[in-house]
Amino acid sequence: MVTMKDVAIRAGVTKQTVSNVVNKRPVVAPETVARVEKAIAELGFRSNLLARGLATGQTMIVGVIVPTITNPFYAEAVEGIENAFEDSGYNLVVGTTYGNEERTRRKLEGLEQRSIDGLLLADDGSVAGHLDLFRETGLPFVLFAWESAIPTQTSVITFDYERAGFLAGRHLRQLGHRRIGVVGDLPGHQLRLDGLRRGLASDSTLEVVATQESSQGGGYEAATRLLAVAPGVTAIMTTHDLLALGVVEAVKQSGRQVPEDVSLISIDGIAASAQAHPPITTVAFPIDEMAHETTSRLLRSMNGGRVRPGVTTLPPNLVVRRSTGKPR
Repeated sequence: MVTMKDVAIRAGVTKQTVSNVVNKRPVVAPETVARVEKAIAELGFRSNLLARGLATGQTMIVGVIVPTITNPFYAEAVEGIENAFEDSGYNLVVGTTYGNEERTRRKLEGLEQRSIDGLLLADDGSVAGHLDLFRETGLPFVLFAWESAIPTQTSVITFDYERAGFLAGRHLRQLGHRRIGVVGDLPGHQLRLDGLRRGLASDSTLEVVATQESSQGGGYEAATRLLAVAPGVTAIMTTHDLLALGVVEAVKQSGRQVPEDVSLISIDGIAASAQAHPPITTVAFPIDEMAHETTSRLLRSMNGGRVRPGVTTLPPNLVVRRSTGKPR
């Protein structure tokens, strides 16, 4: 087995320098880092995570809490976080809350008992009341994708949700739509609805239907109700892409087509929206950028660096596809 000492000899440095490079400590000159990394690659060295944990007092495990992974948005976020951690040696333990207060408490207490090194928490309405538990323990944690009641005394990486709604509304306004339907997770996604209203023309009318569940089926059911009470809508916005997949089917079942009869725009930017029939126009959040920034901050905090509290808001981007067009 190749050891750290072997790497040190090959690179012409001390064993401590190799340790600093392996543990991503920012105390080694870039040219020395490059030399050590070259020696690691040539020798096929793999750090022993158990020994590394014993030496540093770390478990090399990070907890990630999300509402669900059945929504592709959170699945893609977790995948992005895992990819961002890839070179650091940390492994993830993922827990889901389903927005349930009791389940959230059990998940957080369970992770604390496993002596994780840090925690990443997504917002689902059930997490905010438990943050003091981690402040008291001193466990490093970073929040991501929080939409409401953001605790600004903590480090948060999130998106401009109101801007996302505005971009959707402006796009529909520019196409000439004035009778708009909304299918959404409300009141949780209220900022997206507020932004939509700001982006639409002043003479627009809105018919809003809240979903009973945050799923493709929930989107189908809500859109069916919407088209029954407001058959004259020429466009529908959903507050996230998973709902939009169900809306497409509901429009077809009503004897209409997207976008010929009803334009459809959504918010999220998950991969499935590009693969739908037709591909769905969406306001995309930079999920990979969020994952990278979130991971970077947690790593800095776990390694003794200072992470200032505050909110970083990432801007969304309109992605126009075939599901929107001018009204008839």
